[in-house]
Amino acid sequence: MIRAVTVALATISLLGGVSVSPADLHASPLEARHVRASGGIAKPPIVWKPIPYGAKRLDEMAAYSKRHYGTRTYALTSPHVIVEHYTDGTSFSSAWNTFAANSKHNGELPGVCAHFIIDSDGTIYQLAKLDVRCRHAIGMNWTAIGIEHVGTSDQVVLGDHEQMRSSLRLTLWLMQRYDINVGNVIGHAETLDSSYHHELYPDWQCWTHADFPHWAMHEYRSRVRDLATTRGIRVGAGPAWVDNGC
Repeated sequence: MIRAVTVALATISLLGGVSVSPADLHASPLEARHVRASGGIAKPPIVWKPIPYGAKRLDEMAAYSKRHYGTRTYALTSPHVIVEHYTDGTSFSSAWNTFAANSKHNGELPGVCAHFIIDSDGTIYQLAKLDVRCRHAIGMNWTAIGIEHVGTSDQVVLGDHEQMRSSLRLTLWLMQRYDINVGNVIGHAETLDSSYHHELYPDWQCWTHADFPHWAMHEYRSRVRDLATTRGIRVGAGPAWVDNGC
């Protein structure tokens, strides 16, 4: 069982009006002592940069969930999966603007979004609360946290030391927080092979994207395991793929 780290959430204000908790900047002394004593990883520095996600978009997400998953809700409850993506672009701002625009995708609202974007310099931005669904991977949004990486290919992202360092820390912290096994840290291209994939639209049941296929995620999961070993974290079994029929 992955041990969750409890974080105190007293909010402070940063330059530019961005609000984050002390744990977003660094581990508190109490948290750091707990991590050292019990094994684990502290919450990495995270900049809160929310996209517009008001009542209208929440209602759109609930309606989307009803159509595609069978239950009308926008809530992300006890996520089971972390999906890794790359933006296919070169700037954080372009990705953020795309997610903020809330434009129709595949003819439907809400627009696409992800919970996190990791910039090429390693800065982690959080765009949406973790108890709200984001539309980032067909068939997975009901139970998956989405992490985007600024970059144009798997090779570019995997080869960016600062970005990878932040990505692995964020992923491992989320695994620890939600008790997610490394086998359920998957790439967007792997979603159809996940046992958690669930899509009611017949025409969408075999849709996925090409970012982070098996070879790239094999390397990524190996790096997660290596980091977990240094922190004394047990990450569970690897992927158990299912036949998706596609």
